[in-house]
Amino acid sequence: MAGGSNGSSSDDSSSGGGRHWLDGAALYQIYPLSFRDGNGDGRGDLTGVLDGLDHVAALGVDGLWLSPFYASPLADFGYDVSDHCAVDPRMGDLALFDRVVEKAHRLGLKVLLDLVLGHTSVRHPWFEQSRRSRSADTADWYVWADPAPDGTAPNNWLSVFGGPAWTWEPRRRQFYLHHFLPQQPTLNYRSPACLDAMMEVARFWLARGIDGFRVDAVDFLMRDPALRPNPPADPAPRAFPAKLFGMQVHAHDMMHADIRPVLERLRRTVDGFPGRVLLGELSSQRGAAGRIALHTRPGGLHTAYTLDLPKQPFTPAVFRHALMAADDHGNTCWSFSNHDVARAASRWRPDGADPARFEALLAVLLACLPGTVCVYQGDELGLPQAELAFEDLRDPFGINHWPEFAGRDGSRTPLPWTAAAPNGGFCPDGAAPWLPLPAEHLERAVAVQERRPGSTLAIWRAALALRRDSPALRTGRPSLVDEDGPVLAFARDGGGEHLLCVFNFGTAEAAYELPDAPPVPLPVPRPPDAPEPRLDGTTLRLPPLGVFLGRC
Repeated sequence: MAGGSNGSSSDDSSSGGGRHWLDGAALYQIYPLSFRDGNGDGRGDLTGVLDGLDHVAALGVDGLWLSPFYASPLADFGYDVSDHCAVDPRMGDLALFDRVVEKAHRLGLKVLLDLVLGHTSVRHPWFEQSRRSRSADTADWYVWADPAPDGTAPNNWLSVFGGPAWTWEPRRRQFYLHHFLPQQPTLNYRSPACLDAMMEVARFWLARGIDGFRVDAVDFLMRDPALRPNPPADPAPRAFPAKLFGMQVHAHDMMHADIRPVLERLRRTVDGFPGRVLLGELSSQRGAAGRIALHTRPGGLHTAYTLDLPKQPFTPAVFRHALMAADDHGNTCWSFSNHDVARAASRWRPDGADPARFEALLAVLLACLPGTVCVYQGDELGLPQAELAFEDLRDPFGINHWPEFAGRDGSRTPLPWTAAAPNGGFCPDGAAPWLPLPAEHLERAVAVQERRPGSTLAIWRAALALRRDSPALRTGRPSLVDEDGPVLAFARDGGGEHLLCVFNFGTAEAAYELPDAPPVPLPVPRPPDAPEPRLDGTTLRLPPLGVFLGRC
């Protein structure tokens, strides 16, 4: 049973800076298309989510983040929304969604929905009206601009997904802005009516009993109103990269100061529903920790995560820097994987590392981090990144950049539920999964690991239970953050408890000199064949990928 409570909680999240239920919580991200197929069409849906909630609750998390299930042409697999207040018919309907929320709450799970705030689909009625006429009711609800004198785009801004960030619309005789796919036109929150409309969307879902939102792509919500061009990156690369987006300093197209007032307006809307919260997604662009501090100040987001950490090397130095920044800059949410990056089990695993021991280290490390933590579906099974052939790709980002960048499909393949059933139990026999399910994932299926003592799934459950039951790990703040060669060490203090957490990131034994008297060792979940750390006076000897937790 999960440790959270239902949506009627009286948690104090209505005033900035106060405690809220996300502080210390563990979340589980469900990517519905790949979670479980309940209607036999090869795509995950809300029936599958409903059926899989017991697995999520048994993991011991406090809540779930549910990625988009809204009406969509699926150009970007739900992040191109054609109706923010409707369930895509392939996913289910509103009555089914209500059942998902009701069951989640009954299991003690909070529910966060993905709020795609920055853009819509080109098939959205707002855009279909806006593109037809400059005098339409929604004419200024998107970012439109005249061409340059020579007929080219208004400026040099680039799309994250490749190519210019502008597309010509002959009906309006103007370009529209899209930070991602051309099928995802950017909303203009300098239009009060547009912002009002999105606040109504938020109220619609809050009134159905959800517990808050994960706010998509916060850094792209506002931009320079003068549409000034971006300067080139300095120094210029020696060779053109596959993704040209990195060749600019994004001084004017994103991270604008006017993002903060938009978030404040959203916060006031959410505060009308006591106990509800906002989790923001920030990019990996420069100054990510500072933007977390800015946007989680009183009256803004409750917490935020950045894509910066998953894109860094797996080293004690990187984590020490991230912990120090989090300690200085407010509310941080930590995630090692999600639907936009390669799976941590493959991306970060050192050469020669034992997979089971490395996955155990990741589980305990995440459980020991301050603030909010989020587990991406499949990480609790230790799923490696799937290697897909070009003909199996569905992600336009990957298709556009193949073979230099394979896209995001490798972290989105279906979750394996049982090795015995066709398609790993994700969808029935005769249905074709929307992405291939790798054979190596079947041996890591939920049902397989349920029967295996010391499995990666068992270790994740134990690690999250350790966090849930420890005041220091759940709500304490980090101190004494240290790195020593392959070793990362930090203390957590809270609720009258002082814990020392030490991790060996290396594949050889490592020694760490304790700063004080040896602490009392705590049981740490590890694979059955993994050796335990040893205390030799004030010297802690850690086996390869070893973890030590001690109470001081």
